[in-house]
Amino acid sequence: MNALSSTTVPNRSGAVAQAALALREARAHREAIGRISESHGIEGLEAAYAVAEINTRAQLEAGRRIVGKKVGLTSKAVQQQLGVDRPDFGVLFDDMEFLNGQDVPMSRLIQPKVEAEVAFVMGRDLGDTMPSWAEFLSCLAYALPAIEIVDSAITDWKITLVDTVADNASSALFVLGDQPLAVGALSLGELGMQMSLNGALLSIGTGAACLGHPLRAAYWLARTMTERGQGLRAGEVILSGALGPMVPVVSGDFVHARIGALGSVSCRMV
Repeated sequence: MNALSSTTVPNRSGAVAQAALALREARAHREAIGRISESHGIEGLEAAYAVAEINTRAQLEAGRRIVGKKVGLTSKAVQQQLGVDRPDFGVLFDDMEFLNGQDVPMSRLIQPKVEAEVAFVMGRDLGDTMPSWAEFLSCLAYALPAIEIVDSAITDWKITLVDTVADNASSALFVLGDQPLAVGALSLGELGMQMSLNGALLSIGTGAACLGHPLRAAYWLARTMTERGQGLRAGEVILSGALGPMVPVVSGDFVHARIGALGSVSCRMV
């Protein structure tokens, strides 16, 4: 669906390719590994994104399809949990999507955590030029409540920014709510979020926790993708980032999130 960036990392192609293979094998065998930033000497964001792009190409060649992007590390609470200080982005594939109330298979995960987010759906393609705020807003169709299941291939989530970027922004799966709502009808920055696990409230937050406003996070993504030659297209999902702290889950857990006027979304880990 989207062209991938042609960014290269001079004199580091061997290490980048080996780091990508290590992450693919960790995911395939569901066995966490040490930081690839240390084991493979991956330094800097461009090298990290080059690792991620190798694995994106491998997934596309295997028949998966890109259906969206995610913004990660937008919540100060999550940044503090992981010891990082800026957002990142990852790719969403078609087989990562689940709908409200569905069971989510733990068999695809290593050490999952959940977080509640606002999802946006693109109504029109963004052009190839850097979008203005108004141009970006005019391309959005609607918003949905979402649960993102994040999962790191790095042991005990002891990640650096480089490690999570290389690992496709710790992307795993996502769950979308049922009822789409017009973006302009919502005060997204003022939305309250409550996420419970097996009936116990474990995470609270607001729309403002997501880079100040979920639309600002999505706009950051749109501009970043344009810079990298990977413009957002009609029908793509944008997961705009966590509204509060993420919570670890295990098999049997029931996750329920309510995000203000957007409504609720839930899933069971099985």
